[in-house]
Amino acid sequence: MMYPTACYKFQRSLTHSKMVTMYGIWCFITVLLFSPVAFSELCNPQDKKVLLQIKKDFNNPYLLASWNPNTDCCNWYCVQCHPETHRINSLVILSSVPQTNLSGPIPPSVGDLPFLETLQFHKLPKLTGPIQPTIAKLTKLKEIYISWTNVSGPVPDFLARLTNLQFLDLSFNNLSGPIPSSLSQLSNLVSLRLDRNRLTGPIPESFGSFKKPGPSLWLSHNQLSGPIPASLANIDPQRIDFSRNKLEGDASVLFGRNKTTQIVDVSRNSLAFDLSKVEFPTSLISLDLNHNQITGSIPVGLTAVDFLQGFNVSYNRLCGEIPQGGRLQKFDVYSYFHNKCLCGSPLTSCK
Repeated sequence: MMYPTACYKFQRSLTHSKMVTMYGIWCFITVLLFSPVAFSELCNPQDKKVLLQIKKDFNNPYLLASWNPNTDCCNWYCVQCHPETHRINSLVILSSVPQTNLSGPIPPSVGDLPFLETLQFHKLPKLTGPIQPTIAKLTKLKEIYISWTNVSGPVPDFLARLTNLQFLDLSFNNLSGPIPSSLSQLSNLVSLRLDRNRLTGPIPESFGSFKKPGPSLWLSHNQLSGPIPASLANIDPQRIDFSRNKLEGDASVLFGRNKTTQIVDVSRNSLAFDLSKVEFPTSLISLDLNHNQITGSIPVGLTAVDFLQGFNVSYNRLCGEIPQGGRLQKFDVYSYFHNKCLCGSPLTSCK
């Protein structure tokens, strides 16, 4: 402790008549500066009460050990307060340790933090049960990330009420059932991730009515079936990943000369269409069509895609010579092999 020493040095510089008074003032200020009671609590009392209820509902896990009722909840781990209103606007509970003891369903009390803009539960393998219906009350939410958990049940229709949502990530869970068509009502959505679940049924036709350009769509590693909706020709998302499903028919609606899509992966489905008739956007960075039933030839237009970094059309029914030029010869044989009668560099000569 340095406080007595500091007070002693200070008192030597004063006359005896002022020493006692100033000594007391100095030491009183020092105590105030270093005492936790010197700072008023910023956290809203109701928000604090809700957070403590969430901790209790999770059976007081070690992950939330900093949630001490005797401290300011704006300083707690996983929590963020708005700098002006001091209301809780972010709740981000995640773990880098697989053995975390946080378990059980999402507490209903989560819905009692009305100023939340970000809600995240990530890498919590013992988080179970359905997505909590009280989340529908959080109308200020801009971001929901519930990923790498064991949350199950359907993708809830009530999420469409959260019209301020920009990012909805429900990937790497055990969600099942169909994708609600009502999600297309989220006009501010930038990214929709439903990949790595057990979803079934078709891609909703309503997804073509997303406000342009439309959100990036990550629907891979599910059990989705049926055709890719023709309505998707109306949107222009930055990224589309429909890989590893049971989709059938024509995927050419995803492309177009005037689109600005950068990444398309529809690999490992049962898609069947004539590739030679497709016009591709020059904005493409990656195109993966492998393991389908695609026919025709590789269109010459792909040689005009200057920034193509990833390309795979293997395991299809393509024929004809691989067009010369652009970046098509930059890819190895594995990007082209196992086709019906495709030839030319980097495959064997067509002669």
